[in-house]
Amino acid sequence: MNYKMIANVIGRILCIEAVFILPACLISLYYGEMAVILPIVISALLTAAVGMLLLQPKPGQTPYYAREGFVAVALSWLMISVFGALPFYISGAIPSFLDSFFETVSGFTTTGASILSDVEALPKGLLYWRSFTHWLGGMGVLVFVLAVHPMSKGGGQSVYLLRAESPGPEVSKLVPKTHSSAKILYGMYIGLSVLQFVLLALGGMPWFDNITTVFGTAGTGGFAIRGDSMGGYSTYIQVVVTVFMTLFGVNFSVYYLLVMGKIKQALRNEELWLYLFIQAAATAVISFNIRSLFPTMGQTVQQAAFQVSSIMTTTGFATANFDLWPELSKWVILLLMFIGASAGSTGGGMKVSRVLLMAKAAKRERKRAVNPREVTVIRMDGRMVGDDTMQGIWMYLTYYLIIMLASMLVVSTNSYGVEVSLSAVVSCLNNIGPGFGICGPAGSFAEFNPLSKVVLCVDMLLGRLEIMPFLMLIAPAAWNKRGLNWRPFRTARR
Repeated sequence: MNYKMIANVIGRILCIEAVFILPACLISLYYGEMAVILPIVISALLTAAVGMLLLQPKPGQTPYYAREGFVAVALSWLMISVFGALPFYISGAIPSFLDSFFETVSGFTTTGASILSDVEALPKGLLYWRSFTHWLGGMGVLVFVLAVHPMSKGGGQSVYLLRAESPGPEVSKLVPKTHSSAKILYGMYIGLSVLQFVLLALGGMPWFDNITTVFGTAGTGGFAIRGDSMGGYSTYIQVVVTVFMTLFGVNFSVYYLLVMGKIKQALRNEELWLYLFIQAAATAVISFNIRSLFPTMGQTVQQAAFQVSSIMTTTGFATANFDLWPELSKWVILLLMFIGASAGSTGGGMKVSRVLLMAKAAKRERKRAVNPREVTVIRMDGRMVGDDTMQGIWMYLTYYLIIMLASMLVVSTNSYGVEVSLSAVVSCLNNIGPGFGICGPAGSFAEFNPLSKVVLCVDMLLGRLEIMPFLMLIAPAAWNKRGLNWRPFRTARR
């Protein structure tokens, strides 16, 4: 295990986090919130001090491999969550460190589950930092580090960090150099964010509301700065947010192909079409089911489309309390929580690509049952999908179900009912945000007991990093000298 490399990665990330905490001071200064400026500065200094300490000694030229990538990513996300919680805790805005940690984990993992019952009481500087964690966590903290500075010279070892943090059954670089791939990803991410900011500004949205909404939409996180989430904004603003939630739920490799002029190849993406079809079908079903709740059909479709886009992309914004909708609509929403957005997007969930590949695998097994001698292969976008990728998908699903059931047993100790326990775990494990009942759009996670909050924090981190990095973190074999020659989730080729 290359301990120096792991410490160096964590150190770089903490130093970058310290820099990103400081703008909250300017926001607080602008709004005259003098009481929170010093706690924010102290938090940034502590974060930077630990980061600088971990940067010594230098890692040298010792190589690192997949296990170091997984462990470095898992530890990095834990550390940024711990230090990212300091502004809330030191300022006293969230008196409990566990609650501060929960809120920060929810931010960085782009979950949007909150323990705040009165979010509007939080100082503007802290609201800014809370929302910015979405934007930074959406594309990935390690991806940002790789974009601004390569982690290694030659050998392509940085790809292990990219794979460990990026969502989906397979991860490939857009271009041969990982550093360049990360820059392209963040370039597109920033470009879409700026475009949304401009469109929201044209709708008259106040600048602070605008930028925090962009952070939540781009990261598909869903932290809002108002108690009614997005319900109090104009129809124009809600439509813009709906469109951009959908756009950020698309695999970013599709945008890369479009930018490169490979339009036909981009439009052949099977996951893209299934993703759009599921959204359209769910919107139609829910619109039919809630027709009596809204005065016009146009408003009904608009509200249904917003909530479908919000839940499927795992953003978690709300314009209405869907916990009060008919049973059919709630079941559709629960199903969308499991499916999630596209691989390679900022959204969470199991990913549409996994659902598609599982359906293709089921079809292949049906054919084999009828004709055992028939040779069939699984293809996606015209390319053959290897057995190692399918094995990784089934392994992911196995761990996913085990973790979900174990988490539900713990959360059920709150005695809030099956619906609440299930939706709380599913919303956190899939990085959705709101669930049903006490943790629905009109509620919060504040009433859950401390053990449940710890488990839900773990679920959010497992869901964002797709389980394997944290399993590697606790696997004894990952820490021995020989390590693991085992890649259960992803392959280098796509």
